Amino acid sequence: MRRIGRFSSDAAAEHYFAAYDRAMALCPPAEVLDVDTHHGTTRVYRFCDGPGDPLVLLSGLSGTAAAWAPGLPGLLDRGHPVYALDTLGEAGRSVQREPITSAAERTRWLDDVLAALELPRVHLVGASSGECYAVYQAIHRPGRLASVAAVDPTTVTARFRPAVLWWSAVGVLVRRDRVWARILAQLTGVPADRPDMRLVLAGIRDHRPRLPPQLRPAQSALRRIEVPMLLVFLEKSTAHNARRAARRARRLLRAAEVELWLGRKHTLSLEVADRVLEFTTACREVRLPRREDEPLRALRLRP
Repeated sequence: MRRIGRFSSDAAAEHYFAAYDRAMALCPPAEVLDVDTHHGTTRVYRFCDGPGDPLVLLSGLSGTAAAWAPGLPGLLDRGHPVYALDTLGEAGRSVQREPITSAAERTRWLDDVLAALELPRVHLVGASSGECYAVYQAIHRPGRLASVAAVDPTTVTARFRPAVLWWSAVGVLVRRDRVWARILAQLTGVPADRPDMRLVLAGIRDHRPRLPPQLRPAQSALRRIEVPMLLVFLEKSTAHNARRAARRARRLLRAAEVELWLGRKHTLSLEVADRVLEFTTACREVRLPRREDEPLRALRLRP
């Protein structure tokens, strides 16, 4: 059998899509698109129009476009078209047809989507694992990228904490909502009964993804990135050591603005969305490279 993402049963798919529709009701789009790519059909939501370069949103694990509901109001009606994708191979309305076996193939999928939408220049905005995928894009296929903005990117410059890997292994074996609810609560501090979090739980329980492992890019690859980047690390994230990840990002990424927000967990917020929009609006095609000896300069304290 080809290794493609699938639901465990028809009943599981029915259960999942009921949760999906409830979550998407919190962020109704202006347009729904299904885009054909080499690896399958990708569900794309357009939320608004504008004259600026589009924002393309990539969610974290099993998040889908609905994961952006908490931060979406901060991104809308600010002069940029806004699109959100359901990641192919994970739970959602995208339908995988061909295996994705490497980071390079994943970037081909995303480039196919952007080409089909006729978007020659975009700002990629990712959260959690979605930002890791955006970094892959900056490494392998940067041609369409005006910038990359990251919200607590995982496995870009630091590994997952061992406790996260241990709990995830337990969750995969047990597949109980209460186990994963505990994992997600530790990661985000968000109640598990919120519709977008219920959707993540349903995706973990009902869907079997078939994707390559999320691995840190080589340091040499990170050093070659020239796309302007913003990386916002959240100090209280239990996904990784945010301070260590921020220090390494500042050292390795020449065209990056790196910020460490104190007292914040691994989640989206309106404040984070506002900072992302400030960055993307200010981006220009040409950015001076960072000096090798320049320190980590942007440390934001939030109560």
